[in-house]
Amino acid sequence: MAFAQFRKLSPLLAGLLLAVTASATVGAHAADLLDTVKARGTLKVALEGNYPPFNFKDPKTSELTGFEVDVAKLLAAKLGLKPEFTTTEWSGILAGLGAGKYDVIINQVGITDERQKAFDFSDPYTLSSAQLIVRKDEKREFKSLEDLKGKKLGLGQGTNFEQKAKSVPGIDVKTYPGSPEYLADLASGRIDAALNDSLLVSYLLKSSNLPLKGGSPIGAVDKIGIPFQKGNPQFKAALNKALADILKDGSFKQVSIKWFGIDVSKPPTAQ
Repeated sequence: MAFAQFRKLSPLLAGLLLAVTASATVGAHAADLLDTVKARGTLKVALEGNYPPFNFKDPKTSELTGFEVDVAKLLAAKLGLKPEFTTTEWSGILAGLGAGKYDVIINQVGITDERQKAFDFSDPYTLSSAQLIVRKDEKREFKSLEDLKGKKLGLGQGTNFEQKAKSVPGIDVKTYPGSPEYLADLASGRIDAALNDSLLVSYLLKSSNLPLKGGSPIGAVDKIGIPFQKGNPQFKAALNKALADILKDGSFKQVSIKWFGIDVSKPPTAQ
């Protein structure tokens, strides 16, 4: 299973350097991206296409679906455009944007200082952090990783959550191939809590029938935005207005609840 937190914090430096170089070659006299997309009539959107529930292919129809596919359609409609989707590997997605292969990326790209050196970003559209998962009947209060000293904590093997948990002495960290395994152990009482990204916690709780709930958020809140090439102030203003419009009219919240059961534009909280 993919982990949103891991992917948001794993940019490839080589891709960013390529993106910066490619962006610089566009030139200061190029038309604003808003003029380009309006003349074309489409908004070219890059995403992975294999990252459920954010974007993936429906196993029955092979059509792209997911939270960010729905968000892209809403934003394109507000801009008077049709979305044109391109699927590409995460490892090269930023470099492709810098090379002008598409207009935007809507694929859980975290807004970081490093990435802002290469690209402009929209306002954030999702907020997330690491979050604990506990049983519904849990009476103990786990408000931080320190509260889990002497307890068993389950999480996905190889994720940055593993490093975060192992940095706190005294936690008995149990690693698993994926979320189904550690959620089953949590529900049966073999571990005391689990840890994942808050967006995926919401999705997992919504899609499972296990007696679990979201616990306390852990650490800093990550802001997710839509990157595009620098030097397009009119496009940035129009994109942010479109985003503000779907947040105001309730359509974003409707899509968010469809996939996660909560409004993911709000800071994560215990559920």
